[in-house]
Amino acid sequence: MGKTVKHFWNRVRKPVLVIILMIGIGLGSYGAGTFFPNFWVENNIIQKAKASFQNEWKAFGFVQPSIEYTNDIEFISGVGRCVDFLNMTIEHEQRVPKMIIIAMAVLETGYGKSRFAVEGNNLFGYRTWDPKAPQMKPLELPDAEFGVKKYKTKCDSVKDMIRNVNEYHAYEEYRVERAKQLDSGKIDLDKQIDLLSEWSTNPEYTKLVKMKVNKIKNILAKNKLAK
Repeated sequence: MGKTVKHFWNRVRKPVLVIILMIGIGLGSYGAGTFFPNFWVENNIIQKAKASFQNEWKAFGFVQPSIEYTNDIEFISGVGRCVDFLNMTIEHEQRVPKMIIIAMAVLETGYGKSRFAVEGNNLFGYRTWDPKAPQMKPLELPDAEFGVKKYKTKCDSVKDMIRNVNEYHAYEEYRVERAKQLDSGKIDLDKQIDLLSEWSTNPEYTKLVKMKVNKIKNILAKNKLAK
């Protein structure tokens, strides 16, 4: 009887051990996924939470503001409201200082008066080489291979600007410096602006943005408006 049991165990031992091992791996994976979720699981949870949060905002009337204006002050305020709204939808460390965004929009469009801003809702002169993308051709270059992107709204243009600063490789140094400033709690707009020079081929671009920042601050102070 003992030999029979031993013989039987020798035959089934290997399959049983394999099954036990597989169960152990399965339980371990479940536990790890539960208490230490991988990037994809964690990211999926975060995205669902964000979508739910944004739906709640919309239910309470918090929707993307329309940038409407008839003068320079209204343009500054309109872009500022758009940035404030977008900041509620992105992580704190991915935000671009509002004053920099407004200054660049002012510089690129002349306070929203440019053709690309009026007809294409493009506040930053952003281009596209995709022939299928909505776009406008520069009047002086009607046959250019590129076009200036058209957006559904001007706030969409601001959203795209922030996305590019956060994703495009040319602004890697900017993102590193921004992170350092956020960690230290000491924000240096001039230093951040210096690292956005790739936005334009104009060698004086960052200097002009800084000048616009100072001018906008003076306009807001003169009219007793919040920065």
